[in-house]
Amino acid sequence: MIIRPLLLLLSVLLGSAAVAQNAPLQLAESYKGDIDISEYLVSEKLDGIRARWTGTQLITRNGNPIYPPPWFIRNWPTEPLDGELWSKRGSFEEIASTVLSHDPDERWQAIKMMVFDLPVTGLPFEERVKRMQTLIAQANNPSLKMIKQFTLDSLPALENALDNITQQGGEGLMLHHRQVHYQQGRNPGLLKVKRYQDDEARVLAHLPGKGKFTGMMGSLLVESRHGQQFKIGSGFSLANRQSPPAIGSWVTYKYYGLTRRGIPRFASFLHSRPAEDNPVKHTSPE
Repeated sequence: MIIRPLLLLLSVLLGSAAVAQNAPLQLAESYKGDIDISEYLVSEKLDGIRARWTGTQLITRNGNPIYPPPWFIRNWPTEPLDGELWSKRGSFEEIASTVLSHDPDERWQAIKMMVFDLPVTGLPFEERVKRMQTLIAQANNPSLKMIKQFTLDSLPALENALDNITQQGGEGLMLHHRQVHYQQGRNPGLLKVKRYQDDEARVLAHLPGKGKFTGMMGSLLVESRHGQQFKIGSGFSLANRQSPPAIGSWVTYKYYGLTRRGIPRFASFLHSRPAEDNPVKHTSPE
């Protein structure tokens, strides 16, 4: 009578470890309105380095190893965790430089693993939140934190919360349906809410600048993860134009919808992406 529950528990644990080590991460859909916000838990969308804790090591979204100092992962649970390596708003490049280095240094003191999900099957998100809280409390390591989950009672309240986060330099909000299960790939029960959209593209060429930008990069010719080629000509600092992202590297850009031809509208540069965290190219739109 005891064997079957033990086998079921072992199956869940082994399955969750396989998800953490080998399978694609859960990804959010874009919020399009017309939902019952009371059915969702809400959290801030952090702009850091997406990371998975397999139960024994930290890896990037593409499965590449991350090399934290030993104290950073001391007493972490043996269960897989999904989260974001993060320090503060507006610091993506500094965070990436710190956590993707093969030689960890004192900069890790500012980094936290902000946990937002457990890649396990069989539990709705509301129950996974309770499990995350328990695991993090047991670890008792200040490097391991949980992203604050809160509730809202109306869509106007959602708009106000988004305005507050944006005004403070935040990227946006995440809406996680209370009853949704963890799902590899796009999950309709996980929504991102932002004032703009963003994506990654690969740099194909540096196009020369004109006027005050003569002798510098004027715009980038890029190719999206879905194969569309277009230019990004705004959002660059003077330093970016003098030393532009390398050809073949990936950049993150923001945009406001798509044209009829599927080209990002008003594309603007946000930041370069480190090679260790490059996206996987897709052949179909999200």
